[in-house]
Amino acid sequence: MARIKVKLPEKFIFSTEVPLRIADINYGGHLGHDKFLPITHEARVRFLAEMGYSEMDLGGYGIIISGVVIEYIKEGFYGDDLIVNIGVTNYNKYGFDIVYQLVSKKDNAELCRVLTAIVLFDYKIRKVARLPEKVIKNIKKLKL
Repeated sequence: MARIKVKLPEKFIFSTEVPLRIADINYGGHLGHDKFLPITHEARVRFLAEMGYSEMDLGGYGIIISGVVIEYIKEGFYGDDLIVNIGVTNYNKYGFDIVYQLVSKKDNAELCRVLTAIVLFDYKIRKVARLPEKVIKNIKKLKL
């Protein structure tokens, strides 16, 4: 299989710090591959909250993660604090992609890159919903 690459956005618009817990460490003594998504989930919830949104109310609709790509780069260890940088790319009529860069605060080493494809969803009628223009404007207002 060819090595998967996640392209970083032109700019990051949000950043948050997430500590690695002992529950994030696997039997190899490093950050487990299955823990990257919960870390990005935490960062995404904080990112949406920064704009007054939630995963169940992004301009009146909920979200669905329609795809995920993870590019592993370096190990993380218990006690590390991670900086999770977020950028938004690939806007379309039903959603966008969120790109996350996880960096060790201790040595500024990049641990991984993650992309989640976000689709808006109307949970009342169980159908994909159009991305409101006001959501795009609010995202584009954010600056680091």
